Amino acid sequence: MVQEPPHLSGRHQDTLRHVLAHPLSHNVEWQALVALLREVGSVEEQGEHVTIEAGGQRLVLRRPRGKDVEADELAEVRRFLGALGYPAGS
Repeated sequence: MVQEPPHLSGRHQDTLRHVLAHPLSHNVEWQALVALLREVGSVEEQGEHVTIEAGGQRLVLRRPRGKDVEADELAEVRRFLGALGYPAGS
């Protein structure tokens, strides 16, 4: 299991808790999520798509129309982080 990176700030740790929380949170801000993912892996932004790579995993997300991440995108991020060893509900 991958341990939580020690360099995550309190803000990133809060975002991680919201992403992994059960039930699924519906108010995770896009900018906060991208900032967290930059700490976990490499992030490449191309237009409305963002590609994240970490631990041999790759995830492509579409930028939301509003400030919050859509539920289906958040579920994908949760699966991605789970594959990296982040336990749900952590």
